[in-house]
This record gives sequence, structure tokens and C-alpha cells, in this order.
Amino acid sequence: MASHDLIDRIRSRLDELNRSERKVADVILHDPSAATGMSIATLAQAASVSEPTVNRFCRNFEAKGYPDFKIKLAQSLAGGTPYVSRNVERDDDAANYGDKIFGATIAALDDARRALDAKRIERAVDYLIQAKQIHFFGLGASGPVAQDAQHKFFRFNLPVMAYEDVLMQRMVAASCHTGDVVVIISYTGRTRELVEIARLARENGAIVLGITAPGSPMAAECTETLEVITPEDTDVYMPMTSRMIHLALIDVLATGVTLRRGEDFLHHLKKIKDSLQATRFPARQKE
Repeated sequence: MASHDLIDRIRSRLDELNRSERKVADVILHDPSAATGMSIATLAQAASVSEPTVNRFCRNFEAKGYPDFKIKLAQSLAGGTPYVSRNVERDDDAANYGDKIFGATIAALDDARRALDAKRIERAVDYLIQAKQIHFFGLGASGPVAQDAQHKFFRFNLPVMAYEDVLMQRMVAASCHTGDVVVIISYTGRTRELVEIARLARENGAIVLGITAPGSPMAAECTETLEVITPEDTDVYMPMTSRMIHLALIDVLATGVTLRRGEDFLHHLKKIKDSLQATRFPARQKE
């Protein structure tokens, strides 16, 4: 059944739900828009039930779990101001839309934290720590994330570059060799050029790490993926929460590489930090 019928389906099936699941339904139906911004822990607390109960409720409505349910719920609302954010309404003032954007971002980051797969992180760090050189690819809103990754990873005494131009990405992928690692950042995982570039890089011997949507064409072409699920439809709205999750995942990977390098590597990082001291005015002393 189409996802836009989800709220109606919940209402129509209230009598079929057990007491605990009914509590979850009541919270969602009371304010569906607010529910899309809640973490599973927040929703469970609001309904006075356990997190497994919330997951069981979600599976009752053909969702794989809570993140998938939130996507379906957000799609069913089809609210918000197109091309801005699904959390923002046209008549919101600064206090409202500011609070909504921060709240949605915090909730999305918390959901991503809970869904983080430590084994996949470890495998990705394994590939990065052994890389001869690393290339970060991103288009559109993912481009600045790739640039941020270059800024973090150049400190590791490895050749690191970030590319936002699709033609440069294609040429770099074609020139890859065994030992190269290509990290492709794509929220939807459906951008044709990036999927082709991932395939090309792998065919030339590179390891391809994808920060992307599960089950996407991009994920199918990657050696390893870090999956990102948020109830944000970037086909309609500006990328907001997904971009913040991508930035956080880059920080997680950079931290993993730093820790693998060991205590001796900290002196190198300190030297880089110290090189910046002369470029800054002294910090004001607190009185």
C-alpha cells in the first residue's frame, strides 16, 4: 500500500494493537510531524514503553525498523515547505524554524549514532589505514563533506585529495591502482555518474568505501558501506540532517585512523597544530 496512507492505516488498526503498541500509536497520531524528529529512545519514553516495543510496532506497518518507519511517516505527511525542509512550515517565525532545524538535526544524529555498525567502521578504518592514497568524492551538498574529509585526513602523512567535479572524479577513478581507496559520499546512492565512477574505480583495483543509503545502486558497487538512513527526502527538500550525519561519520573514521596510528603519531598531530599558533591573535584571558 502507498506510503501516504500510513497515518490512515495506523488509525484504522488501533483496535488490533496490544496495549503497549497502542501507546506508541497514540504518541505518533497526536503529533506525526514531531514523531518524525524523535529518536527511538525519545518515542519510547513519550509512550512509556520499551524500545523493542517501538520496533515491533514499526514492523506491524511493513517497516524494517524504526528508521525505515520514520522515512515512511515523513513521506506520508508530505508537509513542510518544498525545497526548504519538511520540518518547516511557511508561516513559521525564526524561533519556530530555528528550533525545528536544530531539533531535527539532533534527533537524526542520535538515530545515526544508535544505528552505527562498529564492525563496518572497523573494516573501513582497516582499508584507510592501509591505503597508499585516498580520494574523497562528493557532488552537490556532499562536495563540502568531501572537502572536510580531505582537511582531516591530510594530517595522516598520506596523499589525500577531494574532488567535486564529476569529470575529475571519472579520470581519477580510471587512473586508480591496487592500494588506492576511494570514499564516495552520496546520500541517495542513486546519482548515475557516481555509481559508474564507483564501478570504474573498483575495476581498476581500488577499494571503494561508500557513505550512502542501504540497498542503493551505489551500495551495490562498493567494497564496504557505512549506511545512512534519515527521514529526509532530498529529492524535495534541501539536504540538511543527512549532511550533518555524513560529517560526523568522517570524524568517526578520522578518529579511528588516529587511534590506530598509536601514541607516537600524536607528536606529528601536535606539530601541525603548533604550526598554526603564529597565525592567530592570543586568546583573551578570562577575568
